[in-house]
Amino acid sequence: MTHSQPSPFALSNVRRFIAFRAFFNARFYYPVFTILFLDYGLTIEQFALLNTVWAFTIVLAEVPSGALADLIGRKRLLVITCWLMISEMALLSFVPLGSSALVFAAFLLNRILSGLAEALASGADEAMAYDTLVAEGDPEDWPRVLDIQMRMQHLAYLFTMTLGALVYDPGIVNRVMLWMGLQMELSQQVTMRFPIFLTLGLGILALITTMGMEDPAIEGGKDRDDEVKEDIRERIRRVSALTWQAGAWILRTPMALTIILIAMSFDHVLRMLVTMTSQYYRVIDLPDASFGLIGSGIAVVGLVIPRLARFMVEHYKPVTNAVVVFFLSMAALTGLTLFIPVLGFLPMVLVFVCMMLTSFFTSHYLNKITDSSHRATVLSFKGLAFNAAYGVIGILYAGLISRLRVQVQGEQWLLALVEAESFQRSINWFPWYLAAVLLLVSLICWFSFSRKTDQTNRNFHDINRGTGRT
Repeated sequence: MTHSQPSPFALSNVRRFIAFRAFFNARFYYPVFTILFLDYGLTIEQFALLNTVWAFTIVLAEVPSGALADLIGRKRLLVITCWLMISEMALLSFVPLGSSALVFAAFLLNRILSGLAEALASGADEAMAYDTLVAEGDPEDWPRVLDIQMRMQHLAYLFTMTLGALVYDPGIVNRVMLWMGLQMELSQQVTMRFPIFLTLGLGILALITTMGMEDPAIEGGKDRDDEVKEDIRERIRRVSALTWQAGAWILRTPMALTIILIAMSFDHVLRMLVTMTSQYYRVIDLPDASFGLIGSGIAVVGLVIPRLARFMVEHYKPVTNAVVVFFLSMAALTGLTLFIPVLGFLPMVLVFVCMMLTSFFTSHYLNKITDSSHRATVLSFKGLAFNAAYGVIGILYAGLISRLRVQVQGEQWLLALVEAESFQRSINWFPWYLAAVLLLVSLICWFSFSRKTDQTNRNFHDINRGTGRT
C-alpha cells in the first residue's frame, strides 16, 4: 500500500461493515436456540418445520437479493435487512403465550423474516466494503479487513453466547436480582424473552450502523437517483438480466465455479455437524451446562483463526489452502466417529476451525476475481449454493437416520438406546460422504478448467498475485 492510500480501517464503510457483521450475526439466543422454541410451547416437529421454512426462504431470496443490491444500492438493501431483523425479534419479544396456533404463526413469520434478512445481507455488506476499498483504498487490504472482521465477530460471539445463556436461566437472574436488593421472583416464561430483547437491541444498533453507510462510487456505476426514477418493469427486467449475467459468468469462469463448488462441499458437511453439536456433546457424556462454555471457547479460537487464514492466503496458493482444509476436515470427521468421552469435543472444535477457514478463503478468492458490477449477485449465488447443498444433506441425513433406526431396532436394542446408537452410526458416514462429494466436484472443476485454459491462466495470475510459491 502506498503512502497516499489510507488504512482500510480509516474508511467509514469498512468500519461499519465490521460493526454490522457483529451486530447482525452475534445473537444472544444462539446458545439456547432449540430450548427457546420448546419453552415457547412448540414441539420438536414444529421446530424442524420452521427451520426448513427458514432455509427455503434463503434459497428463494438469495440471488434476487444480490441482484437488487447491485441495482438499487447496497446501503438501501442493508437498511431493509436491519428492519427485517428488528421485526423478527419484535415478534418473539411481544407475542402472547397461551395459544399454540398464535405462537406458531409468530414463529413462522419470524423464520420467514429471518430468512429474508439473511438473504438480503448475504453479499451486499461484503460487496459494499470491498467496493469501498476499490474506490478509496487498496483491494489488496481485503485479507486484513476479513481478519479484523472475523475476530471482532467472534469477540461478539463470546460476549453474546455467555450473557445470553446466563439471562435465560431464571435461577441465575433471580440470584443477581436478590444480590442487587430487588425482591422479586421471575419465572422461565419471563427470562426466556431476555435474550430476544437483547438481540432486538442489536438489531437497532445494526440499523444505526447501516444508516451511516454510503454506496461507493465504482467505475461504470450508475447514479442511484436516476435509478429511482426508473419504472418498476424496467427494474424487474434489469434484476433478471443481472442475475442471468452473473450466473453465466460463474459457469464460464472456471476459477469462480471451482471456488464456489469446493467451498460448498466443505461448508454443507461441516454445517450439518455443527447443527447437531448438542446431541454429540450428550453422547460423549458432557453435561448440558458445559455447552455454553465450549461455545465461548470456540469463539476465543475464532479470534486467532482469521490471522492464520490471512497468513495462508498471503503465502500459499489456493490449491494448497484447499488441501489443508481437506486434511483438517477429514481429521475432524474421523475424530468425531471415535466418540471419545469428554475429550471428544476437540474434533468438534476442529470442525468449527475448518468452517472459519472455508469462509475466509471463499470470501478472499471470490472477491478477488469478481467484477464490482456483479459482485453482490455472485456472492449471492455462492450463498444459494451453500444453502441448497445444506438442504440436500439435511434430506439425505433424515433418510439415513430413518434407515439406521430401523436397523438398530431390528438388532433388539433397548428403546432408550435406539436414538443414541442410530446417531453414532450416522456420524460414521460423514468422512466417506465428504470424500465422495469432493471427488465428484474435483472432476467437474477439472472438466471446466480443461475447456477454458486461457481464462483459467488469467484468473490464476490474478488470484495468486502477492502469494508465495508453495
